[in-house]
Amino acid sequence: MDSLREKLKSIAQATYTHSRNLAYFVFTYKGLMALQSRLQGKKIPFHSFFAACIGGWLVFGENNPINSQIIMYLLSRILFGLSRLAVEKGCIPQPKQDPFPLVAALVWGTVLWLFEYHRQTLQPSLQASMTYLYDDSNVWHDVSDFLIYNKKPESK
Repeated sequence: MDSLREKLKSIAQATYTHSRNLAYFVFTYKGLMALQSRLQGKKIPFHSFFAACIGGWLVFGENNPINSQIIMYLLSRILFGLSRLAVEKGCIPQPKQDPFPLVAALVWGTVLWLFEYHRQTLQPSLQASMTYLYDDSNVWHDVSDFLIYNKKPESK
């Protein structure tokens, strides 16, 4: 088990990496936006897409845990945003009732199906969390399992 100092160092490093990457991305994005606007004499909608694609490639293109979390966060927000845009533009009708309960059911149904039958397809930290919640919780030793951690270290 990691010491408290190691955990705090890891959290600080992750926070630093996250904030540094966001700063690099903003600098890249805004720089490319200004360059494109200057070259074409005006700002057009494609500029933001192009600048963000380049920034995303350069700054978030490495597949690591920090970038992976950011990309998954953004993907979920994009899906909701595109759904709202599709309604706004008339591509799909306005739902008669809140679709969120159905979305929640489908998301949970899909993730647990993947966990049970195709676990290797899930992101490692999600696999670990779900293993703890749905597998490790099948074995209980005493109240410390509930309060601390329910997987006792293996004796040597």
